[in-house]
Amino acid sequence: MLFKQSRIRVDDKGLVCLNDIHRAAGFSKNQTPSDWMRLDSYLKEYVVLLKRNTGKSRLWTKDEIKSIVYTKRGADGGTWAHENLALGYASYLSPALAVEIRDVFLRFKKGDETLHEEIRENKRRRDEAFEKSREIGKRVRRTYTDTLKQRGVKAGVEYANCTNELYKHLLGGTAKELKVSKKLHPKASLRDHMSLSELAYTMASEALAVERIEDQDANGYSACKTETRIAATTIRGAIESDRKNRMQKLV
Repeated sequence: MLFKQSRIRVDDKGLVCLNDIHRAAGFSKNQTPSDWMRLDSYLKEYVVLLKRNTGKSRLWTKDEIKSIVYTKRGADGGTWAHENLALGYASYLSPALAVEIRDVFLRFKKGDETLHEEIRENKRRRDEAFEKSREIGKRVRRTYTDTLKQRGVKAGVEYANCTNELYKHLLGGTAKELKVSKKLHPKASLRDHMSLSELAYTMASEALAVERIEDQDANGYSACKTETRIAATTIRGAIESDRKNRMQKLV
């Protein structure tokens, strides 16, 4: 199922991934599924669903509980919940968001052909935009590595460490860690498998790093790595600030 051009996974039992809703809505680390599941409002919905689905008022089995909610660990994991709980979670994030998701979910369940057409068209546009961004990204990357070279950073390990400093503070992990989370081969190109947003944020961070390195007259591996970290942290901060702003407007 697609919402705001982001995939919301639905498992073979019809349970919806709450983490995907959180991510698709553009929310920050606040109001995560685990935050919501600690609230009394969630517990009430949870109990009502269990009673209705099992016909029992208590002593539910593990399988009965998993039929409405479960957490899966790993790169493709997350919290998966009954559609009613998923809508409850969306309402917790924002009433307006809940209405949007309900509309998309109902169209998805009905097999609305226009929704499928929208998905195909959105994919075509995303692919086209990605290719254009990828070409720009290569130019920005080349400018960044050329700047590192001019400032005394050695190609190879030092380049890789500067890049990992950017990834860690922007995307939350080194290249190796991000490949694992995306289930990529160790030798796969990480940037070829980034989302359009991740690619854009990476370009912005490298472009800002170049400006900082030049303006601060940074020379050598350590100084360039520091300026790269500051640039990535700055871009990440701007992203988080914008998401919080959007979250407030949705409520």
